[in-house]
Amino acid sequence: MDLIDFPDDLVQTQAAWNATYQALAAPSPRNTTTLRRRLLLLSVRLWWHPYWETVPSVPAARSELRDLARAHAAVRVA
Repeated sequence: MDLIDFPDDLVQTQAAWNATYQALAAPSPRNTTTLRRRLLLLSVRLWWHPYWETVPSVPAARSELRDLARAHAAVRVA
């Protein structure tokens, strides 16, 4: 699949979702209620973002977005 040019806010939201999910999945997480609420809020923002109305294959684009956010996180860690 060709690289998709995602809006910055969408990539940032996906990255925040990934970080929140990882924090919640950690052993003995603190503030689980807060993390769950944040994950739900970010999920809603991701799902209903206006960008999805502009792409022909939403499932493929969502997958590409997840991969892109993971790659950006890996670059920041390295």
